[in-house]
Amino acid sequence: MSAVAVKARLNESYQTEIRKDLQKELGLKNIHQVPRLEKIVVNVGLGRGRDDKRLVEAATNTLRKITGQQPLTTKAKKSIAGFKLREGEKIGLKVTLRGDKMYEFADRLINLVLPRLRDFHGASAKGFDRQGNYSLGLTDQSVFPDLSFEETTTAHGLQAVFVIKCQEPAHARALLEKLGMPFEKENK
Repeated sequence: MSAVAVKARLNESYQTEIRKDLQKELGLKNIHQVPRLEKIVVNVGLGRGRDDKRLVEAATNTLRKITGQQPLTTKAKKSIAGFKLREGEKIGLKVTLRGDKMYEFADRLINLVLPRLRDFHGASAKGFDRQGNYSLGLTDQSVFPDLSFEETTTAHGLQAVFVIKCQEPAHARALLEKLGMPFEKENK
């Protein structure tokens, strides 16, 4: 069997069609000014359950299954007495996706997971920061088709941050819309 690299469907679509369309729509002179996905960071905050071994194990398994990578443990940078948090304690898990894995995850999230959410009326447009990065939170991991019923018995949420290289936040939204992200309709 040869080791032929197969490009992700969404990446292929971005390279051939979406980039050129965005350049025309946004009135950009150079193809390198077109907004692009740099990485997707998927993370799970453990919160109060950081001492619960089952929750940590379930969150690690979830991230491993849905991203295809081993998650990294994030630790507290400083102690906060109000939260009963000590410096160096485990507080979450994260995975950084780049390249084809990033595009495959984005494709599955947009086309398989979001339509399966209960009472989903579109992704919130308030998830953009000043640089144009988009943050999307999910309250339940059971909507991922990669997970079996037994793996979703310990429920926890997760967050996906789309890090987008762009000139302004409006360009980032245009990119996500072209990739298929269903934003909620604005009432005017």
